[in-house]
Amino acid sequence: MVSVIIPVYNEEDNIGKLHQELVSVLRKIGHDFEVIFVNDGSTDSTLKELKKLPGAKIISFTRNFGQTSAFDAGFKEAKGDIVVSMDGDLQNDPKDIPELLKKLDEGYDVVCGWRHPRNDTAGKIFVSWGARILRRILLGDTLHDAGCSLRVYKKYCLEGLDLYSEMHRFIPSILAARGFSVTEIKTNHRPRSSGQTKYNWSRAIKGFTDMVVLWFWQRYRARPVHLFGAGGLFLFLLGFGIGIYFFVARIFFGVSLAGRIWPLASVFLMLSGIQLFVAGLLADIAIRNYYSVSKEKSYFIREIIEN
Repeated sequence: MVSVIIPVYNEEDNIGKLHQELVSVLRKIGHDFEVIFVNDGSTDSTLKELKKLPGAKIISFTRNFGQTSAFDAGFKEAKGDIVVSMDGDLQNDPKDIPELLKKLDEGYDVVCGWRHPRNDTAGKIFVSWGARILRRILLGDTLHDAGCSLRVYKKYCLEGLDLYSEMHRFIPSILAARGFSVTEIKTNHRPRSSGQTKYNWSRAIKGFTDMVVLWFWQRYRARPVHLFGAGGLFLFLLGFGIGIYFFVARIFFGVSLAGRIWPLASVFLMLSGIQLFVAGLLADIAIRNYYSVSKEKSYFIREIIEN
């Protein structure tokens, strides 16, 4: 079975046509399928239009929690062995799904769409270009288009994956870090015909902070004390070295320390190093507790409807 996950937020004019195109494509691929729409707290007639779609499953949030939470809810509800994700604004072309599935059959775990050419504003393309460079530096991500929601996954890749904030952009990076094989192919990107884009600068800022968190999480999630401890040890040794230098200068060479700030800086660096090291130990304890007891979600579902 193929499960298609589509988050929607105020897309009342697009979902009917999208569902029609999608079902037409899915009927030709030779697999059973399900289509899951996640209504992310729409304030227009999106939910009303969704209830008209035959055979569609609808997950409706109590309010707008964001695209990442919508994907997370859809992934956890999906019953298929293969999961397809895509946007609900008609810019992703359902006709690309068979090619993505064909690439998946070559032995990959994840196949991502690469919108080529992009039908977006120059500002969005510039931000995406900058984000791509940062992803390559921090995460080692070589994908051209992490912002493209059109992807196919083998379901087992998504087990144990919990998403929050703007993390849906980094799903391929997360899965690649877990050892799954990830690739991409070029896909059609259609211009938005109706509705309004949900992208803004605040999402770009959140995406950057999430990238930094993901960098830390991938490298130090098991033992954060390795990062904080190393930083604390460096500061302590630096302060200790400065202190020894001025101690020797004062005792053996009679150098006056009056009016000098470096002896005070030495004490400050050593105390900061000790604090950072202790912070690493506390973070290590917190991470262990998180892994053992955390079950909290970042969203709440009002209802699940099967037409």
